[in-house]
Amino acid sequence: MTPGTSGFPAESTFVPPVGGNGAAMTKPRVVIVGAGFAGYHAAKTLSRLARNKAEIVLLNSTDYFLYLPLLPEVAAGVVEPTRIAVPLTGTLNGVRVVIGEADHVDLQNRWVGFTQPEGDRNRLAYDRLVLAVGSVNKLLPIPGVTEYAHGFRGLPEALYLHDHVVRQIELAEQAEDPAEERARATFVVVGAGYTGTEVAAHGQLFTDALMAQRPRLKTRPRWMLLDIAPRVLPELDKRMSDTAHRVLDRRGVDVRMGTSVAEATPDGVTLTDGEYVPTCTLVWCVGVRPDPFVAELGLRTERGRLVVDEYLTVPGFPEVYACGDAAAVPDPTHPGQMCTMTAQHAQRQGKLAAHNIAASYGQGRRRPYRHHELGWVVDLGGKDAAANPLKVNLAGLPAKAVTRGYHLLAMPGNRARVGADWMLDATLPRPAVQLGLVPANAVPLESSSPEIAVRAR
Repeated sequence: MTPGTSGFPAESTFVPPVGGNGAAMTKPRVVIVGAGFAGYHAAKTLSRLARNKAEIVLLNSTDYFLYLPLLPEVAAGVVEPTRIAVPLTGTLNGVRVVIGEADHVDLQNRWVGFTQPEGDRNRLAYDRLVLAVGSVNKLLPIPGVTEYAHGFRGLPEALYLHDHVVRQIELAEQAEDPAEERARATFVVVGAGYTGTEVAAHGQLFTDALMAQRPRLKTRPRWMLLDIAPRVLPELDKRMSDTAHRVLDRRGVDVRMGTSVAEATPDGVTLTDGEYVPTCTLVWCVGVRPDPFVAELGLRTERGRLVVDEYLTVPGFPEVYACGDAAAVPDPTHPGQMCTMTAQHAQRQGKLAAHNIAASYGQGRRRPYRHHELGWVVDLGGKDAAANPLKVNLAGLPAKAVTRGYHLLAMPGNRARVGADWMLDATLPRPAVQLGLVPANAVPLESSSPEIAVRAR
């Protein structure tokens, strides 16, 4: 094989290691762990580059790619949950999908161990490995939060929140005690970043619609948005922050900056300023942390993320790549810092990992990670949004059009179905029922797999 000319080896010339089932593999095998933004796009890009000259295996705990940015719309009943769950099989041609939870990597012998959905253990040998395991809810040592708060990282959590909100409004309507009615109609969101701001914005519209259907409910539902930061969306341009704050104020969301939760109880939360807020709902959106699986690898980490070089390879293991939230990728635009944990970075890094794997077989040349920010979009529900495409700040309907256009382009499938849901929501009353399919104990805040509901024991 001559570097730069022949690309991936032909089946008859390549002698790879033994596969997990004891049989010799006839093609080089690339195993990708995780099907989030990084893993999905690594698999899709590599399949196109390899052209069936390599076996590409995608190991993931679910059989779908979850389009996380639309989770708030699922919780608010705007978009059906299956719309943002894009099937892996059928959308990733030339990729073998294996359902299971990775729990071990033998870096010396080059295999990944995993547990299948029904508890069986198995392993996959690899020639190249891509670790794109993503992130989970960030935890803070605040009394009661782990027990009484719920995160917002997976589809089960969004389904639970939707049902929980509907249930609390129904119970508030039935309450004889005014204090109970107010507590059930109060919803506290901690974290005014991208996710928390959208959850609060969509949530207020959702509960206002629920109240309009229930004339016996006397208390208008109250949403609170808390953060120790000085402004909402602190990581984005201040003009976007100002736009979001104006929308939240106009809707009646109680925005408290410089304030967070000091303690959570079953009946309410104590704020850091000493105020006690009776509530039955605490939504935890303070950020994310790398999947705990990263710490179990025995490799060097930085703030919990796997250290890689600018080519996304793990030092000492050139056959291992890492990308997305689990990787500490050097940020060339901010020397000495690593890239933030965003979907845009994850998607680009996944594609680059695929190109560099192809280059490791002589197809092209490997490239360091470089990026240019294209701007951000924040959907605030209704006709409101904030966006700054190519650093042009937009608000209102123009921002809404850009935001929805971006989401449709970024989604790898189900675009027509999502668009249909948006049109139906704009023209018909929003149906709101609680199916009770995801109980509270199925979505604990402290979970290494928020994408999977915990089974009752």
